[in-house]
Amino acid sequence: MKKLVMGILAHVDAGKTTLSEALLYHSGAIRRLGRVDHQDAFLDTDAMERERGITIFSKQAELELGDLSVTLLDTPGHVDFSAEAERVLQVLDCAVLVVSGSDGVQAHTRTLWRLLEGYGVPVFLFINKMDLAGPDRREALLAELKQRLSGGCTDFSLPAGDLAEEAAVCDEAVLEEYLETGRMPDESLTALIAGRKLFPCFFGSALRLEGVEEFVSALERFAPLRTYPKEFGARVFKVARDERGTRLTYLKVTGGVLRVKAPLTNRRPDIPEDQVWEEKADQIRIYSGAKFRTAEQIPAGTVAAVTGLSRTVPGQGLGCESAWTVPVLEPVLTYRVETDLDPSSALRNLRLLEEEDPLLHVVWNEGAKELRVQLMGEVQTEILGRRLRERFGMEASFGVGQVVYRETIAAPVEGVGHFEPLRHYAEVHLLLEPLPRGSGLRFGSVCPEDQLDGHWQRLVLTHLWEKSHLGVLTGSPITDMRITLTAGRAHEKHTEGGDFRQATYRAVRQGLMGAESVLLEPWYAFRLELPGAQLGRALSDIQQMGGETEPPETLGEEAVLAGAAPVAALRDYARETAAYTRGQGRLSLRPDGFRPCAGAEAVIAAMGYDPERDVENTPDSVFCARGAGYTVKWSEVPACAHVDSGLRLNRQEPEEEAGPRSRRSGSYAGTIEQDRELQAIFERTYGQVKRRDFLPPKPPRRPVSAAGEAGGKVPIRRQASGPEYLLVDGYNIIFAWDELKSMARDSLDAARKALCDLLCNYQGYQKCHVIAVFDAYKVRGGLGSVEKYHNIHVVYTREAETADAYIERATYEIGREHRVKVATSDGPEQLIILGHGALRVSASAFREELEQVQGQIAGALARNNSRSWTAGALRSAMERAEERKTKRRNEPC
Repeated sequence: MKKLVMGILAHVDAGKTTLSEALLYHSGAIRRLGRVDHQDAFLDTDAMERERGITIFSKQAELELGDLSVTLLDTPGHVDFSAEAERVLQVLDCAVLVVSGSDGVQAHTRTLWRLLEGYGVPVFLFINKMDLAGPDRREALLAELKQRLSGGCTDFSLPAGDLAEEAAVCDEAVLEEYLETGRMPDESLTALIAGRKLFPCFFGSALRLEGVEEFVSALERFAPLRTYPKEFGARVFKVARDERGTRLTYLKVTGGVLRVKAPLTNRRPDIPEDQVWEEKADQIRIYSGAKFRTAEQIPAGTVAAVTGLSRTVPGQGLGCESAWTVPVLEPVLTYRVETDLDPSSALRNLRLLEEEDPLLHVVWNEGAKELRVQLMGEVQTEILGRRLRERFGMEASFGVGQVVYRETIAAPVEGVGHFEPLRHYAEVHLLLEPLPRGSGLRFGSVCPEDQLDGHWQRLVLTHLWEKSHLGVLTGSPITDMRITLTAGRAHEKHTEGGDFRQATYRAVRQGLMGAESVLLEPWYAFRLELPGAQLGRALSDIQQMGGETEPPETLGEEAVLAGAAPVAALRDYARETAAYTRGQGRLSLRPDGFRPCAGAEAVIAAMGYDPERDVENTPDSVFCARGAGYTVKWSEVPACAHVDSGLRLNRQEPEEEAGPRSRRSGSYAGTIEQDRELQAIFERTYGQVKRRDFLPPKPPRRPVSAAGEAGGKVPIRRQASGPEYLLVDGYNIIFAWDELKSMARDSLDAARKALCDLLCNYQGYQKCHVIAVFDAYKVRGGLGSVEKYHNIHVVYTREAETADAYIERATYEIGREHRVKVATSDGPEQLIILGHGALRVSASAFREELEQVQGQIAGALARNNSRSWTAGALRSAMERAEERKTKRRNEPC
């Protein structure tokens, strides 16, 4: 049997629950029609829903329409419970949007339409209460739907020919086919509905069962059905508890089969091991209203509640299903919780409810010692207080609601975080960029894996996602930003996962401290219907609020005013409207995102937030010196960082005359006196260096002679004379020279070849043995290799061996018989090289030496412009690399 998961959505009092009852009655699932006003509706199973006559929680019902098995999900219609409806959208195959024929398209109707569009859900429209709308209302309602929702809204009660013409204009390909054949098959109509190009509209009265049969027939013919993969997958959309307190995870199986006692896990590549869980499905329940039946297994396309899962969250994907989607709607008001219960117990109870409703944000303010909840509106506070009393016996009241603010930035900024107490190490560089309003937070990485391994990068992105990062103006969460990992560093032995958590958090805060922050406040989109005589008063009020309006519409003696204004100004305006219109005015509100706050200075002063005193969100970093960690002020962190990300965001730096800038990560170009000081420090730390280069020769135990005569005399072993050996730390040089670093962003292979070409020219003039060493320790199963590239040797290290380790071993072995020089800017490596008696040269100094050699090769004509000659050589190497790349691309497969 074909399966369809269908949701019903509507503005409050549009008749959504009544239509659900009519569908269940028509299919035979129930024997008697229930009514909301009679408090006996099949899907209103909660006592609060029956008392108030509104849907608060989403419900599930099963019905069969011919060979189509439909799972019907009823959703709340009140704007305060929009988040409950939004979570259901993620598992729907199609939706029915109910519009009241007497009220038309309301503000919340457009909110639901925007959500359906964002989630890509195909939509059928049922215009209800047509028995109250009047005979001439049908055409006006259809025109309103086309204007305010979509031009694809089409009346499906039209004759077949007229319907085909209306549908054909929704898509060019379908129109061409219709003009050629003159036919419109059902498959084409279904494809248009599935692609959200066509929206069937039906008119009737659910209470009188008018138009319901036509709607059901069209649903059987044109409902878009999904094809599911064989691999198991499921999407969690709701977490609740039954009357016994058993935790229920509501999910839709989106692939394969789910069986009882089957292990379920959230494991996927982007989730750290410490956050992975695996639990078993103890019981599978298929609900229909308040009752349920159990099943041993359920196929793809089935919606069920599963027990035994304790760590699921709404929106989470299991198996092959993708990760969860961030809700579009956000709470706009925050309330202080007042209760006689101790804070820890109250917080525990609220956390249990927060688990079921992700948009119930519970915040404990340690400084003020107060508990706050963030909600969509005042109705939600009443429901929350009732649930706390019935479930936990906890009496709670809520103070006056305050506006929830957000923060963003006006221009890009770099954030640097460093965490290096003793035996710990992590450094993170982030680029924070502003995004258009309503974009939320987006995370990414452009850091090369040669600098920071991939699993560390994924850990940084996880830490960015897992925390609600606070701004520095009022301590409100940040939004509308793209945060990109640009650089980082880990230690082979001393780095742990928690180190990158600390470095990431500090990098975000350090960047925000130096950024131009912007305070955002929530806005409502409103629709105000009032007598025409009061229109001037309404326009004046909206102007004083700092809001914006569309041109007013006149409907007889009434006027309709639509626009948007700040939540702080509109939240109590419904009472004021009712007062000056003597109850004739109606105000509909819907959340409309966040915009810059007009009175930001006053709000910031009233909040009194000091970001430097927020110890839980510190912008400072921790560095290590002399065996202990010390704190560095946020403003001084970039100057102390060990890694240079390469970002230059409007930073004025002096021009350098001597070549390109060396990397701050470990560049070293000291004098001979500084070398001696380094040697003394090395010996004090690690002991005396027993090398003939630094120690005077010991007196021989017996006489020696150059000829090795008899009598116990031994000959002097002289050091072999020969060419000098030059070891080059390849990747260190590449990422220290700007030209090669830029080339490496596009092709690391091209950068390696360009460096090797320059080393070949250097060897040809200096007549030394050149060995270029490149890291390959991350290559699994790599055995290492030594290749001859023209007149130099190129070494790729084996698995688990770094270039540093290879160079340290080579300098010790080769240094016994020959002079050795190493080109690198790695500070610790330079110290070890110095201890082995080899000469060291930094990346910038080696570049200067290379330029001198190139200048001497070029002759007298190039001596005055040797630096540009090197740039030309680099450009030539880049051109040769590009030619090789083009040649490989054009070769036949």
